[in-house]
Amino acid sequence: RALTGALHAISVCSATAGMHLVLMALKITPGDEVITPSLTFASTVNMIVLLGARPVFVDVHYDTLNLNADDIEARITSKTRAIIPVHFAGAPADMEPILDVADRRHLTVIEDAAHAIGTRYRGTHAGGFGRIAVFSFHPLKNVTTGEGGMITHNDDLLEKKLRLLRFHGIERDAWKRYGKGGNPEYDIVEPGYKYNLTDIQAALGIAQLSRLSEFNRRRGELVKLYREGLGDTEGLELPGDPPYPHDHACHLFVVKIVAMDRKRFMERLSEYNIGYGLHFPACHLLKYVRNRFGVTPLPETERAAGRIMSLPLFPDMSDDDVAYVCAAVREILKRGQGGGSA
Repeated sequence: RALTGALHAISVCSATAGMHLVLMALKITPGDEVITPSLTFASTVNMIVLLGARPVFVDVHYDTLNLNADDIEARITSKTRAIIPVHFAGAPADMEPILDVADRRHLTVIEDAAHAIGTRYRGTHAGGFGRIAVFSFHPLKNVTTGEGGMITHNDDLLEKKLRLLRFHGIERDAWKRYGKGGNPEYDIVEPGYKYNLTDIQAALGIAQLSRLSEFNRRRGELVKLYREGLGDTEGLELPGDPPYPHDHACHLFVVKIVAMDRKRFMERLSEYNIGYGLHFPACHLLKYVRNRFGVTPLPETERAAGRIMSLPLFPDMSDDDVAYVCAAVREILKRGQGGGSA
């Protein structure tokens, strides 16, 4: 709460669980539509679909990979209930035009802040813009609890609903049941899930959170080294920086391979013992999604999705580690294995 300025913060066992609870608490039901970028992890889409709703995909800006707010209005129908912007790779989405559309069309904004602990947009921390936000503490995130997440919001009515859904619908939490002077008796007022974060995970998260500034500062230093080492590399596009005032959490360093086949490029990285990631396959092109909902053309998403891959980025990397990765990337691209991408 102190970090985001939110009145309420509810820990959960994963960001996926958090998104599930949020969509349920907002009463997203069969027949509803939820707008989200396709360039995100599939968990958000899965939660929308599992509630019987329809994901409606919008395009992204090719350079930053964040949602293009100009594409939202045309996707809104009488069935649209919510917009889920993603703060991609730690860079904030452009929230002002997103909130403007949402306010005019009476839609709820759910911030997908899974990448964005430490991210700020125009001076305000991610999670402080929409009605509600979901953060992730997955092992790869800037703060980790092994697995876990957090819901932040300012809605007193949602607070009660979310806490009931999080733990079996029990109306009294463990502190009231088992704390000093507590009473272990309880009632269940509605069905719920077991989506709570464990005490051990919470203790780990508190310790990690105290080092967030340190972690993010180091991530920023590493990104600067990557940009210096790869800035003039032919056949490689570096991530664009949003044009509005912001603080970047530097969760991922996502580059675009444009001069050779991406799969072959990643295979060559493995030969150098360099790890990599793919963040993310475009959701609207995934087999289940396209078979069920068809394919809406998203030109910038599709252009980016065939080229993007993530280079290693974590606080324990040394300057020499980054130099080694940069040298390998330059050498692989120089040798030009494979053909150009579309």
